[in-house]
Amino acid sequence: MEQAFPRRTVARMQQGTPNGSSLDAHLAVSDVMNPAVLTCPPDAPLALVAHLMATHRVHRVVVEGTSGRRAWAVVSDLDLVSADATEAAGVTAGTCACTEFPTVGPGESLACAVRLMIEHEDSHVIVVDPVADRAVGVLSTLDVAGAIALARAG
Repeated sequence: MEQAFPRRTVARMQQGTPNGSSLDAHLAVSDVMNPAVLTCPPDAPLALVAHLMATHRVHRVVVEGTSGRRAWAVVSDLDLVSADATEAAGVTAGTCACTEFPTVGPGESLACAVRLMIEHEDSHVIVVDPVADRAVGVLSTLDVAGAIALARAG
C-alpha cells in the first residue's frame, strides 16, 4: 500500500487514542488533507469545470476571483449537473458556484472537521487559511478513511 501521509503523521495515527477512536485528538486537518486545490476563473465555461472534475476525479473546484463575501467560491459536482440540466446558455463557473460549503482551518483537529462534515452532511470540507482567506486544501471522507485505516493497522 502506497503511503500518502508524512512519517510524523503516520506515527501519531498509529498511537491511537485511549477512548477507542481511531482519530487521534492531536491529528490536525493539515496532516490528512489534500493540499491540491483545483481552481478556475469565474468566466470558465461549464465544459472546462466538467473536464477538471472528470480528469482529476474530484467533486469540488474552487472558483477564484468571484465577487461577494469571499474572493472565491466553490462549484460542486451537483452544482455542475444541476446547471447542465437547465441547459441555460452562458452558464459559467462563477454563475453556477452556488453551493454553501463547510470550511475548516488547517490547524483544526481532524475530529472537529469530521464533526463538521457530519453536521453539514457533506463529504468534503474546504481547508481555508484563516489569515489569507484562501483555499489551501480539501479534506474528504476518503482522506479520513485513509487516516482511520492507517491508525487501526498500527
